[in-house]
Amino acid sequence: MKLSVLIKILAVIAATCSWETQAMAADGLITIKSSFGPEDTMKRLETEVKAKGLTVFAHVDHAAGASAVGLNLRPTDLIIFGNANGGTPLMQQAQTVGIDLPLKALVWQDEQGVTWLSYNDPAYLAGRHGVGEPAKAAVTAMTGALHAIASKATAP
Repeated sequence: MKLSVLIKILAVIAATCSWETQAMAADGLITIKSSFGPEDTMKRLETEVKAKGLTVFAHVDHAAGASAVGLNLRPTDLIIFGNANGGTPLMQQAQTVGIDLPLKALVWQDEQGVTWLSYNDPAYLAGRHGVGEPAKAAVTAMTGALHAIASKATAP
């Protein structure tokens, strides 16, 4: 079976299995509605990331940045995280995947005040960069970890 077909199958399985709370999954972006406000969702997300043994590399509060220059922006908060054991196998296959790693998750609030958590689907990233079969286990592990993290961060 060709890797691209396998990646598409994995993406469909992940999207299908998931996620009764999933709102959308377009172009590799998975977005899940949160049961909490933006601040609590981000705190829960960061707690779960650390509980999985991942490193938080950066935290970007886009709303605070906008405010600093006199602009308004609803809560829009990014966390960048990961570990070398997860990402290196993908980069060994295609170094360009380094543009999409480490992993990122965005907590944001829409016009109606609903909070969402969005992240890139690892299978989509693997396909985007032509990552081969040797990285399949890493992609599967990332997919499962992100689903677990996102679910715990957004569900009551």
